[in-house]
Amino acid sequence: MASRFMQWVNSPTGPKTTHFWGPVANWGFVLAGLADMRKDPEYISPNMTGVMCVYSVLFMRFAWEVQPRNYLLLACHASNETVQLYQLSRWYSWSNSAKAADAKRVEPEQAAVPTK
Repeated sequence: MASRFMQWVNSPTGPKTTHFWGPVANWGFVLAGLADMRKDPEYISPNMTGVMCVYSVLFMRFAWEVQPRNYLLLACHASNETVQLYQLSRWYSWSNSAKAADAKRVEPEQAAVPTK
């Protein structure tokens, strides 16, 4: 058991390498996204969320192509992609409902404005 643990520690993707610590640090994005799920969707930036989606897709590709394959990085960015797409869907739903509510509010005002 101890020798197997030491093999992992000394492996090309073990804790002595950036192949381990890079993905560990990137889990912060996932945790931040999960924490943001409790916030109101009006505070979601669709531009930044879109950038995070593209970023995660690119790094999933990188994690798959790099040798040795970095499954920890792949899992991290797949999780982040899921969280960010959910956030984007929350914003989109909120945006459409807010626009619909604004349109309903504007219609009565337009009817009261006299036309020449």
